Amino acid sequence: MAVLTDCGPVLLDLDDHGIATVRLNRPESANAMDVALLRALHTALLQCHSHPGVRVVLLTGSGKNFCSGGDVKDFLGQARRLPDHVKEVSNWLQAVSSMLIGLDVPVVAAVHGYAAGGGGLGLVGSCDFVIAAESAMFMSGAVRVGMIPDGGLTAVLTRLVGLRKAFELTLTNVTIDAAEALRIGLLTTVVPDDELMAEAVALSRSLAEEAPMALAECNHLLWNGIGSSVAQALPEEARAVVRLAGTRDCLEGLRAVADRRPPVFTGS
Repeated sequence: MAVLTDCGPVLLDLDDHGIATVRLNRPESANAMDVALLRALHTALLQCHSHPGVRVVLLTGSGKNFCSGGDVKDFLGQARRLPDHVKEVSNWLQAVSSMLIGLDVPVVAAVHGYAAGGGGLGLVGSCDFVIAAESAMFMSGAVRVGMIPDGGLTAVLTRLVGLRKAFELTLTNVTIDAAEALRIGLLTTVVPDDELMAEAVALSRSLAEEAPMALAECNHLLWNGIGSSVAQALPEEARAVVRLAGTRDCLEGLRAVADRRPPVFTGS
């Protein structure tokens, strides 16, 4: 096994089967996304793209959760320049989403704990296969802090789960379990918690044995079936995120989450 990155907010290793395991590594913050994590994740995916031995990317998270979304404490720490900071975070997240969608090799996500926000749920939407543990939970959550889902989620979610369910997931902040996420089409399969990584590795090894050029062409064609709409939606999504980051409601929502209280929005 070749260890490509063994420290920092993202870990990367490549096994003898050509499986590159990319692991989010901020377990103390439920793998919440800040600029450092997103830059490291983008770098890891670039390494996967350029390494001739990579046949499959397996994406997962350290600790109890897959990814809790954007880092609320990080956002609050940048309150005076929040729009500029959110623009930087959102740009990196969209670069990550675009890279996941555009890779020549299949991407398998192994999801446990929470996948929330534009970070966690956005990654789920950008992967080719999503295997979830039975106890996994899924939530958009962005509207509750006065923002919108990003990471391309507004572009792909309706294709995955349909328009009505996409409205429900994003506008009501409902939390759904793995069984419901599978039923509505958000996931590929659900497995017992203690079998998650074994099943994800088994699928990855199976994919690694297929013809790589055929997989690449099929991947690109399937994503390109919605690709033009996604490409058009990403810039507008990014602009909306930055606009909302400059509102009082956004700061109120972030503070409410940090304080563990209900927000009081004023529409300003």
